[in-house]
Amino acid sequence: MHSILKQARTQATEPVSAGKPSMTSSIDQTAPEPGDSQTDLQLVRKVRNGDRSAFDLLVLKYQSRVASIISRYVFDSHEVMDLTQETFVKAFRAIDRFRGDSAFYTWLYRIAVNTAKNYLEARSRRPQSSADSAEAENYDDGQRLRDIASPEKLLQRDQLQRALNRAIDALPEELRSAFLLREYDGLSYEDIARILECPIGTVRSRIFRARDAVDRHLGPLLNHSASN
Repeated sequence: MHSILKQARTQATEPVSAGKPSMTSSIDQTAPEPGDSQTDLQLVRKVRNGDRSAFDLLVLKYQSRVASIISRYVFDSHEVMDLTQETFVKAFRAIDRFRGDSAFYTWLYRIAVNTAKNYLEARSRRPQSSADSAEAENYDDGQRLRDIASPEKLLQRDQLQRALNRAIDALPEELRSAFLLREYDGLSYEDIARILECPIGTVRSRIFRARDAVDRHLGPLLNHSASN
């Protein structure tokens, strides 16, 4: 990540917006991290053998992250929850078509992205701002940081957060999707290529262009803040 973007995300610690669906703390505390592919494959096999409780474990493991991805395209929290449920319904119905060529979460994320895009396309709506919805996983797990800074510092932070939101929102959709999957979800270039169904070279190019655009947008504001 470029130093300017890292500095912006370190300084900007606004609380999550209403567009991010809330998940219970028990889910966040007990759900394993993505990438445990062996366990995922074992659960998938159980689901295929008729064990629906195994699919419940996959839902528990990934529902907050799926909701986070969808909330980058859809602002309304009720719609996000409906689309999250729709994503898992689609995944359950298509579980026999999961070949295991990639990790289960990569396959699931692709379904989530396509579900959100199809929803917006059906309503001829442009994806909405995504930075606010991603904060829950990146700014101290969505918790408001205890801040005893001066009013001037709080104002600078607020201005920086809004600037970061605008910078990400201004990105073309293909750049924004790749950028957020990399910077906010921490996915590999290979996984992003599978999710967005494009060559890995294209993913690298999109992320580079997105970072450059965000850096250029935030640079003057950060330089001004540092000089005060």
